[in-house]
Amino acid sequence: MRRITRITTVGVASAALALSVTACGGKSSSDAASDSKNPKAALAYDVGGRGDQSFNDAAFAGLQKAEKDLGVKPAEAEPSEGEGDPDKVQRLTELARAGNNPVIGVGFVYASAIAEVAPKYPKTTFGLIDDTSKTGKNIANLVFNEEQGSYLAGVAAAKVTKSNTVGFIGGVETPLIKKFEAGFVQGVKDTNKNVNIKVQYLTQPPDFGGFSKPDLGKAAAQGQLDAGADVIYSAAGLAGTGAIEATAKAKKWAIGVDSDQYAQKGLAPYKEYILTSVTKDVSDSVFNLIKSVKDGKPQSGEVRYGLDKDGVGLSTSNPAYGKLTAVTTAVDKAKADIIAGKIKVKATP
Repeated sequence: MRRITRITTVGVASAALALSVTACGGKSSSDAASDSKNPKAALAYDVGGRGDQSFNDAAFAGLQKAEKDLGVKPAEAEPSEGEGDPDKVQRLTELARAGNNPVIGVGFVYASAIAEVAPKYPKTTFGLIDDTSKTGKNIANLVFNEEQGSYLAGVAAAKVTKSNTVGFIGGVETPLIKKFEAGFVQGVKDTNKNVNIKVQYLTQPPDFGGFSKPDLGKAAAQGQLDAGADVIYSAAGLAGTGAIEATAKAKKWAIGVDSDQYAQKGLAPYKEYILTSVTKDVSDSVFNLIKSVKDGKPQSGEVRYGLDKDGVGLSTSNPAYGKLTAVTTAVDKAKADIIAGKIKVKATP
């Protein structure tokens, strides 16, 4: 497999300088994507970057698949700590000017930047994951019914808890992460109304460190464990790995998010206690967008992935999960009822 180009944006000034050098004597910016003989695609990562064992890594898996199956030359761009929208604008501009098509912003934090950059590169498709607030002819909004997968996690948590206390840890208190909370709480309560649910968010906007600091997740999980929780579901990106570590060391059940965290090498020491994960098919959403561009039929507008299309769900990698017949039966029934419309899952707490 070819080496993947990785770019780390260190600030607006240095990025602007790099862009000015690239532009000298070159083609106009709007023509960049059409000049490339070989297809190229790029990911601009969310807070935490690649290696979070979760959201960003799921997107990377889709890029890897596109490289292998479609012959696409991949590029990646990492976020910088404490950056703002101008940094994201420069990052996306740099990737688009380099001829990448599509350019995909991994996470809602790229919404404003994509809205600013996309009109300047009309021949380039921009993917915006987890956000529908910014739209355009060349913007594909890749979104998921996270609340549905989280509902199933709530069912599982309510079935396995012995203490009748479970926990939810959100990385940053945003509308997106509150969808995870809402579905989880509803799933727990619909299954066993007597279960107590501890809910905690690690940071508040504009502080997005709750997605990137494992120590915060570890401390929050320890607090919930001390309060009697024996199942903890974290929707906190890289910070969630800290919660998984603390929960596993206490020999209690952890529920992962976005990727199948039982299968992540970086979490191998704790996988015995990762009961399941609420998965989002971010990988396929990235691959499908890249393929649509390569095929000359680029996706645009809202592209939604729900339980009915296995766009969200629960992983079954841990053999222990498969042996819990009462849990799997309840989860399967809940899934069928959601798809049939018998259960309406709330997207807000």
